[in-house]
Amino acid sequence: MAHKAPSHPTACLALADGTLFYGRGFGATGETVAELCFNTAMTGYQEIMTDPSYAGQVVTFTFPHIGNTGVTPEDDETGDPVAEGMVVKWDPTEPSNWRSVDTLSNWLASRGRIAVGGIDTRRLTRAIRQQGAPHVALAHDPEGNFDIEALVAKARAFAGLEGLDLAKDVTCAQSYHWNEMRWAWPDGYPTQDAPKHKVVAVDFGAKRNILRCLASAGCDVTVLPATATAEEVLAHNPDGVFLSNGPGDPAATGEYAVPMIKGVLEADLPVFGICLGHQMLALALGAKTVKMNHGHHGANHPVKDHDTGKVEITSMNHGFAVDAQTLPKGVVESHVSLFDGSNCGIRLADKPVFSVQHHPEASPGPQDSFYLFEKFAANMAARAN
Repeated sequence: MAHKAPSHPTACLALADGTLFYGRGFGATGETVAELCFNTAMTGYQEIMTDPSYAGQVVTFTFPHIGNTGVTPEDDETGDPVAEGMVVKWDPTEPSNWRSVDTLSNWLASRGRIAVGGIDTRRLTRAIRQQGAPHVALAHDPEGNFDIEALVAKARAFAGLEGLDLAKDVTCAQSYHWNEMRWAWPDGYPTQDAPKHKVVAVDFGAKRNILRCLASAGCDVTVLPATATAEEVLAHNPDGVFLSNGPGDPAATGEYAVPMIKGVLEADLPVFGICLGHQMLALALGAKTVKMNHGHHGANHPVKDHDTGKVEITSMNHGFAVDAQTLPKGVVESHVSLFDGSNCGIRLADKPVFSVQHHPEASPGPQDSFYLFEKFAANMAARAN
């Protein structure tokens, strides 16, 4: 039956256990069903909402000032928001930033994404940490009419992300070339006019800034869809292969990606993977992945590089992890989270093949992890000599 809370809220977040959060809706109207996660980053809400790795998820932002810098097309990580919705503490204010071209609410509304403000995000975050990432239904109705029983039922009916291949939903439809480099003052995004290395990037949900980092490291980048075969990858005669980030269960995407990765490994090419690409490289090498309780989502995650002893401040976004206990002989754990000890990187002992769980392109350090792109380039240069 329809229910209207006494304070006349315009949005409702219903958890599968029946817990309800009421607030003020902004962005698009309607309903969406997804897994709920929280992100601790203080900046970058636009990049987070457009990160393809957030497919199938509603994001709770623990930092309260969301929307205060507006939005700009320059900060989109893909064409449109991919996260299903957003939950924030305070209603977005009018933006105050010289780069802003629109408000967060207008941007979300024009792209069909629902958001809610006025939520006790501390309480919600504690619930996620204690119970694991819950399944939720998020509704925005300017009249404040909600069928609570139906919303809870929809949240309970959500199948979840385990066993779900979402890479095929966010990958590119066809191959394309990329030569745009990282943003630099005052000209914006320059182009890579003198690349040294030919790279095939397999797009499981690639962020644009990863491709920019590859270009900035001297790579001529050809992007292929997630379903590309080893033969299709190798037909481009690349100097190296990059495996991108992406959403969903790595074991599900690995059904078609792992055979491709094994074929690339047999060709003895340098390989570099990030996030989902890291997890599927591990699967191809014989390890296993597991679903985490609430995952890692934020821009303040300390990761230790075992090879150098250095600690990097990293950006993370993953709900699955490589089980380090299952790494076979010859696969070295190169990075580890200092928050919980979970695996954050692997490398082959005898080949130029490596990957990391975190996002070196997101630059929270801000340059702590760019060396990984330079390492990939160095591996390709060494192979050429």
